[in-house]
Amino acid sequence: MTTRRARRTVRSAGLVAVAAAAAFSLTACQGGDKNGAAPEKKVSSSASPSTGDGTALSGSKTGAGKAPTDARTQALATHHTTAPATTAKAASPVRTQTLADGSKAEIQQLGAQHYLAKIVHGGSVLATLETKQHDAGLDANDMFVVLTLDGQVHSWMGGGHTGPGTFKLAGGWTAKVTKIGDLRYRAQILGNDGSVDATLETNQQDVGLDANGVYIVLSTGGVISAHQ
Repeated sequence: MTTRRARRTVRSAGLVAVAAAAAFSLTACQGGDKNGAAPEKKVSSSASPSTGDGTALSGSKTGAGKAPTDARTQALATHHTTAPATTAKAASPVRTQTLADGSKAEIQQLGAQHYLAKIVHGGSVLATLETKQHDAGLDANDMFVVLTLDGQVHSWMGGGHTGPGTFKLAGGWTAKVTKIGDLRYRAQILGNDGSVDATLETNQQDVGLDANGVYIVLSTGGVISAHQ
């Protein structure tokens, strides 16, 4: 792994940290410059409890695919729908984005860094994701979705690793996944020197993270996936 020259600070959220309101930084290897040295990246955030599943980012490599199966529809409706979001006085118009499996995300801004995304297929709302001072993430039967604090949605298919275990992720990150309870898993995001630079933790709901353009989802079943 090459030594990084440059350092970029990027906002991240959507994670449940072990210490509430604790600031953290996330660094890892990704890409390289013209001289062969990869820039170092840093994600800093204040930890806050997760309030819902999540989705992700504009300009992402999302696209229409096959429509979700009935089994997926039932699973999403049963396991991944969150509580309704608080109604905002001046909500923005709804915009629609096609997700990796062909379903749609209807995204609406409810306030500052507060977005709501409904995953819709065949006229039915299969899941609801909401950012509230953090990114949000969702494992929708092998389609992973991240909704960021700025209202962007990123989705991808597959690439999941089932914990417990230590896994290499997209963008050069390493994640150590441990089970800490019923529907509760913790993923420690490791830096270049093996230090724990960030922690994702599920508490009966999936969580997600935008880590400097690398999107990470940890599910309540201990599945972790990342995508650029």
